[in-house]
Amino acid sequence: MASDAVSWTRGIGSDTGAARCLRNRRGAVELELRNHLTDLRLTGLGVVRVDGKEVPLEQVVLLSDEGPVWRGERLSRECPVSFEQRRTLYLRAEIPPLGEGEHRVEVELECGLHGPVSLHVTEAIEEAHPEPDSRIPRSPEDDYTEDIVRSRRDYAEAWTGARLEHVARHSFDAGHARNSCEHFTGVAQVPLGIAGPLAVLGEHAHGAYLIPLATTEGAMVASYNRGIKLLNESGGAVCTVLDDAMQRSPVFVFADAKAGREFTTWVRTNQAAIAEQAESTSHVATLEDIEAYQVSRLVFLRFSFTTGDAAGQNMVGKAVFAALLWIREQYPAIHASFLDGNISTDKKSSQLNILRTRGKRVVAEAVIGKELLLSRMRTHVRQLVQVQRITTEGANLAGSHNNGSQSANALAALFIATGQDVGALAESAAGRLYMEETSDGDLYASITLPALVLATHGGGTGLPTQRECLELMDCYGRGKVRRLAEIVAGVVLAGELSLACALSSTLGSEEWVSSHENLGRNR
Repeated sequence: MASDAVSWTRGIGSDTGAARCLRNRRGAVELELRNHLTDLRLTGLGVVRVDGKEVPLEQVVLLSDEGPVWRGERLSRECPVSFEQRRTLYLRAEIPPLGEGEHRVEVELECGLHGPVSLHVTEAIEEAHPEPDSRIPRSPEDDYTEDIVRSRRDYAEAWTGARLEHVARHSFDAGHARNSCEHFTGVAQVPLGIAGPLAVLGEHAHGAYLIPLATTEGAMVASYNRGIKLLNESGGAVCTVLDDAMQRSPVFVFADAKAGREFTTWVRTNQAAIAEQAESTSHVATLEDIEAYQVSRLVFLRFSFTTGDAAGQNMVGKAVFAALLWIREQYPAIHASFLDGNISTDKKSSQLNILRTRGKRVVAEAVIGKELLLSRMRTHVRQLVQVQRITTEGANLAGSHNNGSQSANALAALFIATGQDVGALAESAAGRLYMEETSDGDLYASITLPALVLATHGGGTGLPTQRECLELMDCYGRGKVRRLAEIVAGVVLAGELSLACALSSTLGSEEWVSSHENLGRNR
C-alpha cells in the first residue's frame, strides 16, 4: 500500500491551486495528509523520519482542522484516531524549520485491520521563512488592502499553526472595515436567523417587521418567534421611547471639599456657556443637562447629550473634551481633571443608568388574553404573575439590574446582526419586567429598557451585512434610531413572555429544558 499512500498528499491545493503539503509552521515541520483511499482507524505511529533522521514520537502530533488529535506516542488500538475518507490530517514534527530545497519525509502508520502503511514523500520547501516576530504586519500607507490583510493571516497561521480558511472568506472589500476594526484579518461569521414578523405599534415603528438574530444558541430564535406569535395574536407590542441621553463624565480635583462645592455652583451658573463650547464640536450633539456628584474634594460632572441617530459615545467624548478645556481656562482653582471619572458607566451596568437613562429609555407593553395565554402557552395569568413576582425577588436578592429572564439574548443577537457596539450590552441589557392581572383577568406585561444604546448611522451599522439587516427592518440611516429602539423593545418583550411562560406552564420547567434538547442545544 505504500505507493497508494503517497497519493494522500498529491492534489492538495490551496485557494490558488498550488500544491503544498510540506511546510514550516511555527517551531515545527508539518506534513498534510489527505485520505483518498477508504475509512481508516490509525492505531499506531511507527517511525517518522525527516531527511533520514528519526523524530522521537513524543515530538510528533497528529492534528485535524478542529485542533490537536493525539501525540504520536499515545496513539494505540485502545486510543485510535479516525481517519475517514476525504478527511485531512496534519502530522507535525516538533523540530526546527527546514531550509529551502527538497526534503524527504518517511512515515509508518498502523491502520488497524488495514495493516501498516508506509508513506514516503519528497517535497520542496520553496522559501524558508524565519520565525515571525511579535509585530503584527501592517501598512502605514493603507492597512486595508488585500495584500496586507493576507499577510496578517499568513503571519497568524505561521505564528500559531492554526488555519484561517473560513476567517478569510469575507464577501466585502476590506476597506469597509476601516474605522471599525484595526489589523483587519478576516471575519468571524455567526449564524443568522430571522424571527417574526413582529407587529409593533409605536410612535416611530408602526407595522410588521422581520427580526434578524445572529446567534449560536440553539432554540433562541424559536423562543423569540413563539413570543412574537403570542404578541401578534394579542394585537402587537405597544412601544414608547421615554427618554434619550448619552453621557460623558469628567472629574475635577480641588484643594478641599469647600472648593469643590464652589465649583459646582459655578458650573450651574455657567451651564449655557459650557453647552456652547461642547456643542461647537458637532452639528448633532445637544447638551441637555449637567449633573454634579461630589465625593470628598472630587467633583464628577455627568454631561447628558442627545446624539441623533448615532450611539454617540465618541461624539460626546469629543464635546466634553472641548468643554473641559474651556472650563480649565475659566476656573484656575482646579488642581487636576480627567475626561471621564467612570460615573458615566460606559460599558458597565449601573443603578444610575436605570434611574437617569443612558441611550434610549424605551418601554414595550401588551395585554394578553387569558384564553390565548392558556391555549398557546399552557399557563394561567395568576400562575405567570406569581412566577414573575418570585423571580423578581430572586433577582433583587442577587443584586441584578434586570429582573427578567433573557433580554441579553435578543440584544446580543440584534447587536451583532445590525452592527451595534456590542460592548454596550453591559448597560443595554438592564431591564425591568412588570406583569399584573387586569380587572378582566387578562395579563398586562411590559419591559422597560432604561439604557438601550443603539445607532442606525455610523460605526458598524455601515458594514455590508449589518446594513442589510438594518434595512430588513427599515432602520438604516438617519432618522431611524427611535424606530429601531421600539422594535428592539418589542423583541425583548417577546422573549421575556416566551421564557416566562415556559417556566410557569402546566408542564413546568420541562418545556424549557425539552425545547433546548429538541433543538440541539443540550447535545
